[in-house]
Amino acid sequence: MRPLLTGLAYAVFVPMSRLFGRRFARSVGRMMTRGLSQFPAGYVPVPSDVFICSYFKSGTNWTMQIAVQIAFRGRAEFEHIHDLVPWPDMPPRMNYTPALEDDGPRRAAPTGLRAIKTHLALGPVPFSPIARYVCVVRDPKDVFVSGYHFMRAVALGPMLPSVTHWLDAYLSPDTPLGSWAEHLASYWRVRHEPNVLFLTYESMRADLAGTVDRIAAFMGVALTPDERAAVIERASFDYMKRVGHKFDPPRSAPWADARGAMLRRGQKGASGELLSAEDQRRIDDYWRAELQRLGCDFPYDREFAVLPRAARSVA
Repeated sequence: MRPLLTGLAYAVFVPMSRLFGRRFARSVGRMMTRGLSQFPAGYVPVPSDVFICSYFKSGTNWTMQIAVQIAFRGRAEFEHIHDLVPWPDMPPRMNYTPALEDDGPRRAAPTGLRAIKTHLALGPVPFSPIARYVCVVRDPKDVFVSGYHFMRAVALGPMLPSVTHWLDAYLSPDTPLGSWAEHLASYWRVRHEPNVLFLTYESMRADLAGTVDRIAAFMGVALTPDERAAVIERASFDYMKRVGHKFDPPRSAPWADARGAMLRRGQKGASGELLSAEDQRRIDDYWRAELQRLGCDFPYDREFAVLPRAARSVA
């Protein structure tokens, strides 16, 4: 059945996606945004909640693994990370994670803490001074490249539009899963709150041990040296890649192959594998302008720009 459906996709949907590539990409973007845009109404966070708030393909599973291992003092065991981590903005018909009301993950953790995943900007996510919020942002150029490969592997396969058409959708109001800038700006506004930890993916990559220390302190967990070493080991890319099936998403299409899709390379600053220098600058210009429009003073050029603005103006 799977080869038949894959063949049908190549015969029917691939020509359509190529013929209507730009329109198709924007339609997919709108559909993804609608599908992951709701947080269960009425949920009241509790002190044991640690929200992992990151944009699509921005280190979500990595940060969840760090938080879960800290909550379990380096000894968390699971068949899949989402056995222990709810994802409440996933549509109910597709959700494969514990419900927010399921107290099992919290009771299983020796610290009594649990991680909650969300890709939503702050607003739909209930914000409470008694809960904790770990926000991770990533260079939007790397987000685009990682997301493009991910969508090919787990969802659209041969129907994925060209890089050009997907980039056109990404740099528009139809960007899949909502605006990268709006997500960043919403958490940047509350970064000074004592219950918010704002991190960049790039700083986490530069210092894993320091990141574990920061998140553990933020969660109020004092790890022993052995526990700390265990968390660092289990949060390493090599370890997570070896057990990648514990982080892979479920198959969402007959032609999908999700194996290893969630943990592909984990690099920073490698967007040149898919994007030209011109496209990289285009992404920088678009999201910088969006942050300015939103009144957000996040230091984009310092953190993410391919070239400083002054250097571009001379060129």
